[in-house]
Amino acid sequence: MTDELPTDRLIALRPWEAPEVTSWGRLPMNAVDRRSGALPLDGDWRFQLLPVPDAPVGGAWSTAYVPGAWTVQDTDDLPQYTNVTMPFRQFPPQVPAANPTGVYERELDVPAEWAGRRIVLQVGAAESVLLVHLDGRPVGVSKDSHLAAEFDLTGVVRPGERSVLRLTVVKWSDATHIEDQDHWWHGGITRSVLLYATDPLYLADVGVRARQDGELRVDCLVRNAAGDRALPGGWYVTADLDGELLAQDAEFDRVNIEDDRVSDFLGEARIHAAVPEVRTWNAEQPELYGLTVRLHRADGTVADSSFHRVGFRDVEIVGRNLLVNGERVFIRGVNRHDFHPLTGRTVSYDDMRADLVVLKRFGFNAIRTAHYPNDPALYDLADELGFYVVDEADIESHDHAHEIADDPRYLNAFVDRVSRMVLRDKNHPSIIIWSLGNESDYGANHDAAAGWVRRHDPTRPIQYEGAAKLGWADPDVASDIACPMYAALEDCVAHALSGEQTKPLIQCEYSHAMGNSNGTLADHWAAIESTPGLQGGFIWEFWDHGILQRVSDGRPVGRTGAGLYDNGVAAPGHRWAYGGDFGEALHDGAFVADGVVFPDRTPKPAMYEHREIAAPVRIRCFRHEGIVLANHQHFRGLEWLTGTWELALADGRTLTGPAKLPELRPGETAAVPLPFEVPADGGEAWLTLRVTVGEDQAWAPAGTEVCAPQIRIRAADPLGEPVQAGPAVEVDGEGLLRHPLLTTAPALSLWRAPTDNDELGGMALRWRTWGLDQLVRKVVSVHQKGERVVVLAEYAGTVGVVRHRQEFTPVEGGVRVDESAELPEEFDDVARVGSVFETVAGLDLLEWFGQGPWESYPDRAAGAPVGHHSLPVDELFTPYLRPQESGGRHGVRRFTLSAPDATGLAVELDEPRQVSVTRHRAEDLTAVTHHDELVPRPGCVVHIDAAHRGLGTASCGPDTFPSYLVAPGVHRWSWTLRVL
Repeated sequence: MTDELPTDRLIALRPWEAPEVTSWGRLPMNAVDRRSGALPLDGDWRFQLLPVPDAPVGGAWSTAYVPGAWTVQDTDDLPQYTNVTMPFRQFPPQVPAANPTGVYERELDVPAEWAGRRIVLQVGAAESVLLVHLDGRPVGVSKDSHLAAEFDLTGVVRPGERSVLRLTVVKWSDATHIEDQDHWWHGGITRSVLLYATDPLYLADVGVRARQDGELRVDCLVRNAAGDRALPGGWYVTADLDGELLAQDAEFDRVNIEDDRVSDFLGEARIHAAVPEVRTWNAEQPELYGLTVRLHRADGTVADSSFHRVGFRDVEIVGRNLLVNGERVFIRGVNRHDFHPLTGRTVSYDDMRADLVVLKRFGFNAIRTAHYPNDPALYDLADELGFYVVDEADIESHDHAHEIADDPRYLNAFVDRVSRMVLRDKNHPSIIIWSLGNESDYGANHDAAAGWVRRHDPTRPIQYEGAAKLGWADPDVASDIACPMYAALEDCVAHALSGEQTKPLIQCEYSHAMGNSNGTLADHWAAIESTPGLQGGFIWEFWDHGILQRVSDGRPVGRTGAGLYDNGVAAPGHRWAYGGDFGEALHDGAFVADGVVFPDRTPKPAMYEHREIAAPVRIRCFRHEGIVLANHQHFRGLEWLTGTWELALADGRTLTGPAKLPELRPGETAAVPLPFEVPADGGEAWLTLRVTVGEDQAWAPAGTEVCAPQIRIRAADPLGEPVQAGPAVEVDGEGLLRHPLLTTAPALSLWRAPTDNDELGGMALRWRTWGLDQLVRKVVSVHQKGERVVVLAEYAGTVGVVRHRQEFTPVEGGVRVDESAELPEEFDDVARVGSVFETVAGLDLLEWFGQGPWESYPDRAAGAPVGHHSLPVDELFTPYLRPQESGGRHGVRRFTLSAPDATGLAVELDEPRQVSVTRHRAEDLTAVTHHDELVPRPGCVVHIDAAHRGLGTASCGPDTFPSYLVAPGVHRWSWTLRVL
């Protein structure tokens, strides 16, 4: 075993080159809570960054803050982002000779009162190899960058005296090849360091199993580090639940004492109890009990204790359904990395709580810890706030997946990482599934790890996409769940309807959130909720991993940079850095910016889409007797919610009134009367139920909006023929409309600044090949038809010609524009068909009747209710990390652009259209890579689209559906421009 390496071998050992060495001197992982009474060692440490691990330590020391990556602490080793490709060329297990190595040092003052006690050092996480020395003596080695390592210092430390603790962290190792996790590459000590003491006889582990029926089992493992192999007389274990004593005098069973390799006492104590009228745990009602386990000396005094928050719940798979407490639950999940824009991987308790609060408020109920065990506090918060967690082992060998999956040199590492995760996290009710890792192919190493988990914890299923992809229904692979990655929706539905499905189908990744994305999310969930066998999935992912960077010197802004960003935007002189921004030649660009929130946790518009899709209350339909409401929760009634009705009329009126929600159990429906007498006039009418938190929740105060389901009560009146009035339309010799509020005339637009999906999905290349970004306009004819002016023009790209017709009719206060564009067959998938014009400066407020207030697009519009909305023009644009098409509003019926004195222009559309109003032309956005390079135009750039292509998720996943493509043929649209 590697843990038995003699001390003298450590001196000559090069563990960063030895895959057979996963640790030396590291204590076994356990689930005992050691935070109470510990001595924190966080803060400024002496620090040197060496070029190679064997370089001598010497010269001047700088300082580094622990916890924190040195890559964001003003060193010469800067962050680097790659997705699949390793950051160096060496084949596993080899690493480059140039291998940054951080040496951390500080004095260690052990309290004198700890004399005679067992003293343990805990290093929360270190990337990627940790070597521990005390007063120059080697203590131990650990690999696994995302789990804590503990070392017994009892024999080398002197309580009451000062020692020197040195932690050496080597950046690259054989272990790096299985930590290729689509994230920034960092180096350093990224979680807290602490020192704690126990009695020589101590709780070595505590396992808790709390069942839905109230059955509670507590297994305690007790060790004696004093070397006394005799059973201690009279010692016992007790436990209390919320202060009520459960058991005492729990007997010890001796374990492996006949084995000569066991040098200390090892015993087990078991406690069983039945809790009457138990309050069960689920993500909607995360009921927790406080369990305290105590190890008592013979005289009754407490030698050791451990506190746990217990949730009573069952997880099982029955047929093709994943059940929590017997209920088939939908998994509305997101993948989440430990990330912060200032500190890299280091996140505080407050950071994590804020993450989960945002997710909870936007309808998420599940987290996959991609792709490693997260900070321990994350699981405490998931227990408390209510999330289903897929806990994922620190294994991803994406670049060399096939070779490593069956490589026996990595067998110990696979089993070690999976088993240590389970041993640490097993008591959390939020964890419902164990994951063997990510994108590491499938081999014997996975089967070995899965076998250990099934033996140790048969209460939870296992998933692993690499195994499941061999066959979603295959019973012989190490995945109890069919968990594909970016599978086409039609394939998922076909599998569920095939009659061959044997496992729940829950996608581990779907709907890739890179840039302006998450198209067809509502379509996916419509299919999931209506197709037995489909149970949800995890969006990729929570964060845009932009690191705050000073533009002047290109360095990251460390933990002192708070206040330099707001609402998703970096302050002047700063920007959100992505791959390539730190001078690295090998990188994967903005692929690291693929979250549903910006780097400062500001929600992207797609979050509102998800919120509505996950709404706990839905409007099913409108009938003569009223509105049919449905409770779409799994466990909870509607008593915790309240609501307000809004009736938006096309004539500008909005009626509001309180809503009394009916008493509905999960899955039930009920009809409620119409809250208003709908006026006979007013045109189109939309009824919205704004549902808010009625009483404070752990994740939201009363009054927080959780959803806004909507239904149309009355359709719009058709737009009539224009009535000619007013002065003649002014059109120049080129057939261009002249208007005092326009700086450029309305022209045909087929191009948008490519989204990340457009670029990586290949559409943008096709559009450029066709020349859609550089269309050349040629006037064919301009002729008068009474007061009307008809302009025929042709727009030519490198292939194909688009015939464009504009008819201008004077109307009262303005002009009506009737347009058509005939796209040739070659243009079988363009970005948009519509009009674009620019306005004079000073028109800074947009008011509109349509979907909003946030950005929406044809395949991402379910979360934007129809109503009367108003926003400053500068707030309409969405600052995706790489500038691209953004700021659109779907389903707009009319809008006004006005100055502070209420002058401006008004536009009425023939039917709901896609509209965008920003300060940027498409070519402005396409020409730059970051927002600090953009120069806003003084006027407004206005797009009115007859058709606009859906967004899809083609940067990594399926494109939008055919129904959201812009096809060739004739497109027609009409709009009226008036002066306010």
